[in-house]
Parts: sequence; C-alpha cells; structure tokens
Amino acid sequence: MADSLIVQISNLSKSFGSFTVLDDISINIERGDNLVVFGRSGSGKSVLLKCTVGLLKPDIGTVKINDKAINKITLKELNEVRKEIGFLFQGAALYDSMSVRENLQFPLKRHFDMTQKELDDKTISTLELVSLADAVDKMPSELSGGMRKRIGLARSIITDPKLMLYDEPTTGLDPISSKEISELIMNLQKKLSMTSIVVTHDLICAKIIADRVIFLRDGHIAHEGKIDELTESSDPFLKNFFSQEIINE
Repeated sequence: MADSLIVQISNLSKSFGSFTVLDDISINIERGDNLVVFGRSGSGKSVLLKCTVGLLKPDIGTVKINDKAINKITLKELNEVRKEIGFLFQGAALYDSMSVRENLQFPLKRHFDMTQKELDDKTISTLELVSLADAVDKMPSELSGGMRKRIGLARSIITDPKLMLYDEPTTGLDPISSKEISELIMNLQKKLSMTSIVVTHDLICAKIIADRVIFLRDGHIAHEGKIDELTESSDPFLKNFFSQEIINE
C-alpha cells in the first residue's frame, strides 16, 4: 500500500432488497485528508460510513483501512482496527443514563486496560480539548444541543483515533454553533493528526473542513472536487441543490 493512503474503498456496492444504495463506489483517502460527502437524503451517505467502519457489509467490493480489508477479517481483528477509528453519530449518541464521565470512559474501558486514575485523567484532558471539563459530572439531559455535540465529539476522540467518521456533525444547530463545532473539529483534526470522512448537508461545515468533496447521486459518485468547484458549478442539479442548502441555512 502507498504509505500515504489510510482508506481505500474499491468497487463497493450495497443494496437493500431491490434498491441499490451504493453502486461501484471507489474512493482513496490519504492520511490527514478531510473528505466531505454530500448527497440528497437517502443517497447512501450514512450507508457509506457504516460500510467503511464495518457496521454494514458491502455486497460487492472491499474497504481497506491501513491496508486491512475490514469486510474480510475476523471480528477480533475488526475490533482491533476499530480502536483507531472514531465515529460521531447524529445526535451525539450519548447514553442518557450515564454521566458525561461515564460516557467518555465507556469506550476506554471497552478497549483498554486502564486504572481509574488513568481513566479520570484521560477524561479530563479530552474534555479540556472541547472546553467542557467542568461538565464532567453532568448528565446529558443537563446539556444544550451544542454541548452534547462537544461531548459526543470528546467521546469519539478519547481513544486517540487516526480516522474519524462524522455523520451530520452539525445537524440541528444554529449557524453560529455550527461554525463553532466545525472549527473545533478542524482544530482537533490538526492537533491530533487525524484523517476524516464527514457526511453533511451543512455548507458552513463543509467550507471549514473539506479538503475534497464528493457528491453521491443515484448510487454513484456524480461529482468530485474542491468545495468551491461544486458550489460554483454550472451543473443544474448542483446549482439547485446548493441554492436550497443556502436557503435552509
């Protein structure tokens, strides 16, 4: 494998019944790159993320992370690969019955053998990265939407992942909060030397984060390039899509 490649998706297809969601998708992502995935609702963006992390198995094709074909390895081997992958779901996916401390320590206890002091130290240092160390003993119900996003992000990065997958990281936020979360993601990417795949409808987010953008349509990669190349394209479909996204902001 070329040393700079961290993700290689080759000829990936995924169907549900007679409906083909992804059709012969191939993507290479170099170490340190931030790829943003656009597409209309139901175009397969989240399915692509789930295939990438091994939550769904493609019908055809392979997904390699650090040269390991994750759809062709054992569950034990897959769990080893997942130690270096962070996944931020929509809604932050916090456990409502757990405090912030317990939420962050859950993946650490699952993957690593650490003392309670090590767990607490890692929890505080990670919360400091998102400026929420004082929320360590709060419950998710006590947090605002923006705070929940930050805590969800902290939990995703607490295992020091090399690859981050974001599924609509700014959905439901006002434009100011969206910009703050996007800038926080970008700062953490640089500080922690991570590679990322970001599914979003949010132009504010994409313009801050994206090194490269792909647009999924009818199961295929219909467009690919820099964010400005797509938003300023004369293609009628893209013009209509991005004008609607701007209105929705």
